[in-house]
Amino acid sequence: MAIRDKAILEVTNLRKTYGSTVAVDDVSFSVEEGEIFGVLGPNGAGKTTTVECVEGLRRRDGGEIRILGHDPDRDHAALTRVVGVQLQESGLQDRIRVREALDLFATFYADPVPAEELLEELQLAEVAGTAYAKLSGGQKQRLSIALALLGRPRVAVLDELTTGLDPVGRRDTWALVERIRERGVAVLLVTHFMEEAERLCDRVAVIDHGRVVALDSPGGLTGRMGGEQVLRFRVAEPLDQRLLTGLPEVRDVRSAESGYVVTGTNQVAQSVLATLTGAGIVALDLRLDRASLDDAFVALVREDEITTTTSHEEIYS
Repeated sequence: MAIRDKAILEVTNLRKTYGSTVAVDDVSFSVEEGEIFGVLGPNGAGKTTTVECVEGLRRRDGGEIRILGHDPDRDHAALTRVVGVQLQESGLQDRIRVREALDLFATFYADPVPAEELLEELQLAEVAGTAYAKLSGGQKQRLSIALALLGRPRVAVLDELTTGLDPVGRRDTWALVERIRERGVAVLLVTHFMEEAERLCDRVAVIDHGRVVALDSPGGLTGRMGGEQVLRFRVAEPLDQRLLTGLPEVRDVRSAESGYVVTGTNQVAQSVLATLTGAGIVALDLRLDRASLDDAFVALVREDEITTTTSHEEIYS
């Protein structure tokens, strides 16, 4: 893998196993100063294990990691001075107040950011005297980010940052991440929200079965779908997807919370609607879009599942 010119985080051929289970297998990527780099993947793909190795919370079994020249396994003390971490699951004592938490964590650093500055920037000043247990989900997330930024890090690791937040809280948090980037901080963002990655990330690595299956900008990944279009609709009764999968204009059919999503050529809408009409099925809430990062992600993961299954069948046949 070619290391980018201004990389301050370099991961090369990372491997992590648990007994006979390979959680991370030959993962490589780099992150530049001031870049928001996304790590995407389905549940259990190896995303969190990868970033926990980067943070030094887990010892890798192979490969190399360098953050500003520091090895997380050997230089842990030095690493804590340049990396700020917001964990996927973290909590403070219920009774500790926001300002108290900032003052406590500030004692860990030689030159912490003034608490008042973070309280204002992260919109926590009004709840500075509020106990942790009484904070909203969004306020807890902002406090977690404030604690990660106290030490003036060069790299911020944000793991599943907006899980559980409502749409307003999620968008407010996105704006905060963009302000972190403006500080020149490199952001390693782990997420399963494609809209979040599309909005924030300069580049993304898609990890599946512990391997990087794609590494590109969100626009680059979407561009791999070519000129494909996406038809979304719902029907009153369950649909036998085989009715559509055989159509030459259709590349993929999948069910979603809102109904069905069909990806195909620029003639996919006409072909699908004609087929449904011929079968006496009425399509409701029709929407036709170009392929999104979500569609590209699904296509990559499904392609990897097919490849992995085929490889296993070849090994054991």
